[in-house]
Amino acid sequence: MKQHIFLASPHMSEEGYEQQYVKEAFDTNWIAPLGRNVTEFENEITAKLSAPKAVALSAGTAAIHMALKAVGLEQGDLVFCQSLTFSASANPIVYEKAEPVFIDSETDTWNMDPQALKLAFERYGKLGKKPSAVIVVHLYGICAKIREIREICDEYEVPLIEDAAESLGTVCHGRYTGTFGDYGIISFNGNKIITSSGGGMLLVNAEDAEEKAKKVLYWATQAREPAPWYQHTEIGYNYRMSNIVAGIGRGQLKVLDRRIQKKRYIFEYYQKHLGILPGISFMPMPEDAYCNCWLSVILLSEDCPVSPMDIMRALQEDDVESRPVWKPMHLQPVFADYDFVTTVSELHITDTQMGADSSVSGQIFAHGVCMPSDSKMTDDDLQRVCQVVRGLWKSV
Repeated sequence: MKQHIFLASPHMSEEGYEQQYVKEAFDTNWIAPLGRNVTEFENEITAKLSAPKAVALSAGTAAIHMALKAVGLEQGDLVFCQSLTFSASANPIVYEKAEPVFIDSETDTWNMDPQALKLAFERYGKLGKKPSAVIVVHLYGICAKIREIREICDEYEVPLIEDAAESLGTVCHGRYTGTFGDYGIISFNGNKIITSSGGGMLLVNAEDAEEKAKKVLYWATQAREPAPWYQHTEIGYNYRMSNIVAGIGRGQLKVLDRRIQKKRYIFEYYQKHLGILPGISFMPMPEDAYCNCWLSVILLSEDCPVSPMDIMRALQEDDVESRPVWKPMHLQPVFADYDFVTTVSELHITDTQMGADSSVSGQIFAHGVCMPSDSKMTDDDLQRVCQVVRGLWKSV
């Protein structure tokens, strides 16, 4: 039987670094949400990324929630959020009973369109409103037009939250993603480029980083006051990362650069062996950027003889995982009542089954396929995937 090929799965270090740190936690009995691994993981992340402060949390979603709390988000406030992303980027906005306004993508990076963002500021400015924050996402490890977005946020004096959950290790304009915004988000979920089995990290880059990080830590540990008894003056959250999880993360961080090299190799392999097929293009690689290529994504033209579902079904029959591009948030039923800002002049539904529309993000969703990008894939695995895909073109 053929071996199953994953889309992206955990890949522990060949040297066993993770087990060494976890063993240390067991040997010292520091297995709860305190301990040397947690502190050192934060320190090692800040050293690697040149970020002022970091707080290790239970998930990337928790990090977004804490970032929104840190900027002072309140009930009824607006947050401008990238539409083409996973729902975790937007859900915490609603946790705080605030209102997301979804921003369309552009074709150069597939990420937030600075022109649409500017349009949103102008539209709501006429109503006397301004968002409490902007959330930009570096989709699939592709860096957004972060300088332009940063400049717009500075012009309107609005904090920028940078969702770098998928882009750990991506370098743009000589800096790591996650360090351009006032806050940066990292995820260590099981499918990410490195994993701690779960967990996330909040990078605090604001001017008062020390105080902001301290406040986040307070909220993330149930907002307990420094009293001999359990005293609370604010609502808190159980969001702290455990010492065991942090130990796995420390070991994984040692092989981050190696994993990025392999992810980029996979992307280049697909480019070489599938790029010759008519109707196929690939996710963009922006200039002045070194992207981690967390997932390799292909895009099929409208007149392509093969559809995304054709590819995904054929791969599934060969026991190979793939999946569609994220369905944009403005097309999700749960967010149907919220505003969407795009520079596309006329919006209309282009695929009634998928619910895709004519927006830039809607078209990327309708025509994109996330290819298997597991860092444990061999050349034989990659060849097998490419043979399945090329076979579809031979049959049409």
